[in-house]
Amino acid sequence: MHNELIVIDGLQYSNWSREIFLQLQQGGVTMVHATLAYHEQIRETLGRFAQWNRLFEQHGDLIMPIKSATDIRRAKACGKVGIMLGAQNCSPIEDDIGMVEVMRELGLMVMQLTYNNQSLLACGCYEKEDSGVTRFGRQVIREMNRVGMLVDMSHSGERSTLEAIELSSRPIVISHANPASFHAAKRNKSDRVLRALAESGGLLGFSLYPFHLHNGSDCSLELFCDMIARTAELMGVEHIGLGSDLCQQQPQQVLEWMRNGRWSKELDYGEGSASNAEWPRPLSWFRDSRDFPNLTAGLQARGFSNDEVARIMGLNWLRILEEGLLPQTA
Repeated sequence: MHNELIVIDGLQYSNWSREIFLQLQQGGVTMVHATLAYHEQIRETLGRFAQWNRLFEQHGDLIMPIKSATDIRRAKACGKVGIMLGAQNCSPIEDDIGMVEVMRELGLMVMQLTYNNQSLLACGCYEKEDSGVTRFGRQVIREMNRVGMLVDMSHSGERSTLEAIELSSRPIVISHANPASFHAAKRNKSDRVLRALAESGGLLGFSLYPFHLHNGSDCSLELFCDMIARTAELMGVEHIGLGSDLCQQQPQQVLEWMRNGRWSKELDYGEGSASNAEWPRPLSWFRDSRDFPNLTAGLQARGFSNDEVARIMGLNWLRILEEGLLPQTA
């Protein structure tokens, strides 16, 4: 069954290479949302686009850019891996709302309003007080809705996430997180947030990053699929998908860049423990993208129907992207 599916991974930040593109293809992945920027500002983000343009040129037999749901179907038909670019922070627009449309035209299809810390748009999940979506953030959400750029609240605080859900005229995504009831990581989301997300038509992408899982790197496939089943009961199976948060073959300095950016001279431990200062040991059943078939098999073994498995593995993401990437018309 897996080979027939449209498989969408809602988030990766791997050290991209032909080897990794081949692993995605071998794992049956139709499209992956690839992080373009964490803390990069406008000029640096342009350089990231240039790097991806070279990758598309050099590996055009394996990968293709994704700017619409039609492109995803085209990737499936021709056996290529679609790459949809997004930002895990709002730094690529700096303080200029006009950059939202510019970045969207360049191919930035998704943008988080925050990455752990307070930003110009909203509050991150590690701040002591969540002040909610800012005045600038309200304007940016409206502009993202207009140009067809998905709002992502994966690293945002509770109040900010709830406000973004309410403010957005289009469904938003939490591309890579898990229910806090399954594991109490700061980045995981409360049932209140998950209910609001589902009621608004949005989507949660389940994270396979061990620090977001019960038992960490020892979390079993059965336990992971149990979490999905419980969340399906809470949200409805049509509002869940995958966002692996796979950071494959990345060096230690990339982890430090993700955590520290330019704002801290000291190592930010994220979840609050020095044990989080290194890359976690991968799950035995999900070491890289070649293991995506294990998820299909695990969901089937848990009792999901073939239709439900197809939704979770990619069709729910496709539904969100079908509308969310289209610019609004007057």
